[in-house]
Amino acid sequence: MGWLEFAAGYAGFFITHSLPVRPPLRPMLQAALGPRGFTLAYSALSLAALAWLIVVAGRAPFVPLWNWAPWQLYVPLVAMLPVCLILALAIARPNPFSFGGARNANFDPARPGIVRLHRHPLLLALALWATAHAVPNGDLAHLILFCTFAIFAILGTRLVDHRQQREMGDTWQKLRSDVARTPLWPPSLTGDDALRLVAGIIFYATLIWLHPALIGVSPLP
Repeated sequence: MGWLEFAAGYAGFFITHSLPVRPPLRPMLQAALGPRGFTLAYSALSLAALAWLIVVAGRAPFVPLWNWAPWQLYVPLVAMLPVCLILALAIARPNPFSFGGARNANFDPARPGIVRLHRHPLLLALALWATAHAVPNGDLAHLILFCTFAIFAILGTRLVDHRQQREMGDTWQKLRSDVARTPLWPPSLTGDDALRLVAGIIFYATLIWLHPALIGVSPLP
């Protein structure tokens, strides 16, 4: 039953993740909820499905693949700080290159923010999260879980690029060239960016605090 529940969790995640964004369902949902309401509802549904998938992975039969060692806990502990900062800098910000951008018409290629580092910061955060968490979870179910998300994030960058290029035409390449001409260092941070960085640190501390209650294990060594 553990493997069946794990398979059901996988199916549920990919169904809830893919169906709402496909035509004609997406236009219907956006018309009913509004663009912002659709984004919030879709994000909440995706997070709920992901949480369920993580829970059922923990209940799947334990098939060890490598021995656990205390140093492995430091890998996600260290990696999750940049993950939280990336999320804080990316969520609800203009980003015409990727999904989830807000107010994309206001995007300024001269001040691209986190987009200068990566066109798809949310997928970058997902790849870092998944890769880091695979290290201390050396069993079959968790390896399948985290490797799937890491591969999904890596391949997703190319898929989203192709989709956005097709929809935006020459504008996509022009914006990409304009962003590439901005200096990578030092980053030009605004007051909003500073507040977002503080929020990212608070989010990181909150995750560490809530991790035992939500996941069942402490992330601390």
